[in-house]
Order: sequence, then C-alpha cells, then structure tokens
Amino acid sequence: MAENCDHNCSSCGENCASRDMRAKPHELSKIKKVIGVVSGKGGVGKSLTTAMLAVTAQRNGFKTAVLDADITGPSVPKMFGVHEKAMGTELGILPVSSKTGIRLMSMNLLLEDETEPVIWRGPVIAGAVLQFWTDVIWDDVDYMFVDMPPGTGDVPLSIYQSLPLDGIVVVTTPQELVSMIVKKAVVMAEKLNIPVLGIVENMSYVLCTDCGKKIEIFGKSRVDELASEFGAKAVARVPFDAALTKCADQGLIELYEGDYVDALFRSIE
Repeated sequence: MAENCDHNCSSCGENCASRDMRAKPHELSKIKKVIGVVSGKGGVGKSLTTAMLAVTAQRNGFKTAVLDADITGPSVPKMFGVHEKAMGTELGILPVSSKTGIRLMSMNLLLEDETEPVIWRGPVIAGAVLQFWTDVIWDDVDYMFVDMPPGTGDVPLSIYQSLPLDGIVVVTTPQELVSMIVKKAVVMAEKLNIPVLGIVENMSYVLCTDCGKKIEIFGKSRVDELASEFGAKAVARVPFDAALTKCADQGLIELYEGDYVDALFRSIE
C-alpha cells in the first residue's frame, strides 16, 4: 500500500495486497472458472485459440461460454456461425447459444450491421466489457474463456483488474519479433498476479502432404523456451491447417477435427 493511500483504488496505479477492483457477475450467473486468452499483438490467432478451447471444453462435457472482450475486432460470432442478435429482459442481457450450446456474448451480437465499426475511446470500451460480465445472465458456466483485446493498454488493464481471472493462455507465433511483444503481455499479467496457464504457438509449422514432415516456415519453434521462461506448464503447437481455417471462415468451428489444444485444456481442468 502506498504511503499516502487514500483508499481510492480506481485512481491508483499501485498493485498492493488490499487492491481488489473485481466486479461481481450478474446475480443469476454462476461461473466457476474464468480464463483469459491473450497476446501482445493482433493477428496471431487469439480468437481462433479461444474458439478451439471453448469447443474442446464443450466436447468434454463442460458448460462453456465465451466473452468476446475484443470490442473493436469481434470475430468470435462469425467463427461459430452465429448471426442472430442478443436479446434482453428486465433482468439482464441473454447470451446467444451456438449450435452445440456454447454461450456467446460479443459486440457483433448487438450491432445492427456486423461490419459497422465501433469507434469508441478506451474507457467506453472497457465499460462495455464490464457490462458483458455484470449485465449478462450467463447462468451456470464451468469454463468461461475471455477473448482479450491485444496489447497492454487501458482496456486489457481494466479487464485484468475487473474480472476474476483464474489465469491466462498466451498465444504467440514462432517469429522472435512476435515473441518479444508477447512477453510484454505476460509481464503485465505477472505484475497483476495472474498466472500463465499455457502457451499456444499458432502458425507453428506446415505439414507436408507428401512426406508428413513438419516444415517450420516462420523459423524454429520457440514455444518450449517461452514456456520455461514464463513458468507455464502446458504448450500447444497449432499448424497451418486449411481444414481448420475453412471451419472458422464458414462458421463451423465446432466441427473442426484437430486435437491441437486438447492436452493444454486437460492441463488447466
């Protein structure tokens, strides 16, 4: 605690033991475990990883939800083929269910036109994410995966401080430049005492269709090295997979057949 603490955590940058800004979910929600999926930058496959983890959890018999906190780049509904709009009652907002029953909430489920940009400043975006947590009636959820916005700015900070994250899964790619930026997101989580549960290396390799050899087109895999550095217990390597990409593009992510994140999910059960 700072020497001249005024006990107003909302305007304080200190990370002291007494600091707790976590918001309570809707009174009709019962959420057991909340896992953030993060990266230091966009375009590395964070939303795809979120979707695969949610599908894996649902396949294993758990009641699963996805909170799409990437307000300005919401891609989760498209991957699940969900285009209907979220509805509400006097009690709160109702999430939209996917074909297999995964509950979803995303900004694109509230916009009249899915291509309409969300031109908001950081505090407004952070407020919208918080409402997805406090105003949505999630009901009973075993695993909620939060698709985090990229970077280490105002919105990720607000999410880390407001949502009771049990840990994060970090998404990266083999390039050293990407790894450097991802480390910033990991250090940010560590400063806020949020554990790293696992690391996913996306675009890790291409599997030759003729000989079955793994071709590391972005360079040698660095995921084990990063896991050791971050203290993560589990890793996953996701290749360039045309079938997986097709499932995501066509809104059929729940039909993908890879087992790329199965072992990682089992490690965080």
